[in-house]
This record gives sequence, structure tokens and C-alpha cells, in this order.
Amino acid sequence: MLTVAELERYDRQILLDEIGPTGQEKLKQAKVFICGAGGLGSPAALYLVAAGIGALKIIDHDRVSLSNLNRQILHGDSDVDRFKVNSARDCLKRLNPRVTIETRTETLTADNAAGLVAGSDVIIDALDNLDTRSILNRAAMNLCIPLIHGAVNGFEGRALTILPGRSACLRCMHTGPLPPSGKFPIIGVTPAVIGAIQATEAIKLLLGIGDLLLDRLIVYDGLTLRWTEFKVKMNPDCDHCGHLQQKEGR
Repeated sequence: MLTVAELERYDRQILLDEIGPTGQEKLKQAKVFICGAGGLGSPAALYLVAAGIGALKIIDHDRVSLSNLNRQILHGDSDVDRFKVNSARDCLKRLNPRVTIETRTETLTADNAAGLVAGSDVIIDALDNLDTRSILNRAAMNLCIPLIHGAVNGFEGRALTILPGRSACLRCMHTGPLPPSGKFPIIGVTPAVIGAIQATEAIKLLLGIGDLLLDRLIVYDGLTLRWTEFKVKMNPDCDHCGHLQQKEGR
């Protein structure tokens, strides 16, 4: 049940017909997993916590560096050399102490992924390389947990929402060997846009409202302020979600 303080805090969004007190209570009961406390994870976490998500679990193995601060807005100068999850937790708790924040200083691997994401209502991919994304995607498919993908490079960003067995997953798009990871250019406004979209998709998914980005990869070009949408097809032979498609009769 929502408290008097929560009714006041979330008053403006409770006014929305799509949310109301019932929807706000759903958000309060929700558990979101964010993989990465960097450029994408920062805005996604901030807006989910501001919206009153009940519990947030964030994992990241890295420490804050000075070069992170042009885009990773959960952290500041005083956080340099701290573990990102610790400064992220402190920042989010200042924003909304009512939200439960769980953090893990871990690297996502094939061995620990399932245990880390288990029990989550939705997973947000705030990673920066395809290798780890592939591990996260497989764990989401194996546990049938919705996954919201985001990626950025320079002034370009993209987003896709995945419902296991019902829409194309990341592996459906990348069937061959994954390209090598490396340092890439980025300006902070790009992950701000995509991270906010990921938070929006998470809220819509948890409340069962609106049209999700299912089988629709949207690409944002900040230089021209244009959006392009690509149709993504499910691969019936996908080794991550093919077995789920069969269960769904796809």
C-alpha cells in the first residue's frame, strides 16, 4: 500500500490514466536488474528510482575514473577510484531513500549470470560490449525475464525490448562471431537519451501499458535528431531463444 508521503511524491505520475494509484503500487513491488553503472546505467537507474521502482539491483566490477565523468552521471569527482556500484548506491539513495538498492561488485560471466538476474522482473542491458551482452541475453532467455537492450557510440544510440520467446533477442541479430570490443567515442547526451528510453520501456512493461519496442530496433542520430526504425526478425534456429519460440508456437 502507498504511504501518504508516496502519494505526494509520485502525485504527478499518479495523475496519468495509465498509472494511477494501482500502477504506482505495481512499480513499488517491482524488481529491476541493471547490468552496468556507467553511461546507460546512470540515467536508467536515476529515472527508475525517481519513478518509485521498489527494488533495484546493480552490478558493475569497475571503479570510477576521471574519464567516466562526461557521461556517467551517477558519479562525481569525489567518487574517482571508488567502485561504481558504491557511488551509484549513494547517489540513488540521496535521490529516493525509499527504494531498495542492492549492489554487487562483480563481472557478469556465464557462470554467475543466472544467479545474479534471478528474481528480477526486468533486466536492463547497460553494457558496453557484445560478449557480455551475449551472456546477459542467454541468461534472460533461459530464465524468461524480459530484457531491454541499449547501446551507444558517439552521437548514435539504439534500443530494443525483448520478451523471451515472443520477440527477437540479441542473438537473433548476431548469429556469427561477435566483433572485438574496444574503446569507442561517446558524448554524454547520447546515453542520456537511450538510458531514459530504457527506463521508459521498463515502466511500460511493468505496468502493461503502451507499445513496446518488440522486434523494432530504434536508432537515434543526435547529429541530425532523426530516428530510424528497423524491423528485427526472430530466428527460429537461434541458440538462445529458439526453444522458447517452439513453446510459444512460433
